[in-house]
Amino acid sequence: MRGALANPSSGISPAANTRLETAMDRAQKAESIETLKGVFADAGAVVVTHNLGLTVADMEDLRGRLRKEGGTFKVVKNRLALKALEAEEGSDYHPLFKGPVGIAYASDAVTAAKVTAEYAKANDKFVVQGGFMGDKVLDAKGVEVLSKLPSLDQIRASLLGLINAPATKIAGVVQAPAGQLARVFNAYATKDAA
Repeated sequence: MRGALANPSSGISPAANTRLETAMDRAQKAESIETLKGVFADAGAVVVTHNLGLTVADMEDLRGRLRKEGGTFKVVKNRLALKALEAEEGSDYHPLFKGPVGIAYASDAVTAAKVTAEYAKANDKFVVQGGFMGDKVLDAKGVEVLSKLPSLDQIRASLLGLINAPATKIAGVVQAPAGQLARVFNAYATKDAA
C-alpha cells in the first residue's frame, strides 16, 4: 500500500499528484501568457534574441545594461510567447521564436534595440534575431536601423535645446541696446569730464 502513494504523509495517489502538477502547470502557463501580453502591449519595441552559450555573468551584465537604460531582459518559452502574441501558425512571428530565446524590451522603442545591438557586437554568443513594434515584425536589420535612431531622452534634450536657444537669443538682443546706451552715455560723460 505504501508504494501506491506518492507521498505517504499527504495521502495523495500518484495519479492525483500528476493531475495536481498539471493543473498547477496550466495555471502558471496562463499567468505567464497574461504577463507576456502585458509586456508586449506596454513595450515600445520588443527585441528577440538568441542567447545560446551565455554564462550567468553575461546575462546579468546584459540585464544590468538594460536596467540602467530603463529596459528589461527576460528568457521566454517560445510557445508561450507565440500564444501571448496570438500568432497563428506560419505568421511572421514564428521564425523569431525558435531555439533559446530571450526578449529585451522598454517603454521607449529605441532603448532595447540600442542596448542589444551594442551587446551583440561585443558578444558572438548573443544574436539579435529580430523584433516587433506593435504588429509590425522587424528582421535583424530592422532592429539595427532602429538601434541607430536617437532615444526618447535624446530627442527630448534636442527639443529642449531648440526651445531654449531662441529665448537665450532674445534675452541677448534685449540686453544689447541697453548695454550700447550705457556705453554711449559713458562716452559722453567721459568726454564732458575731459
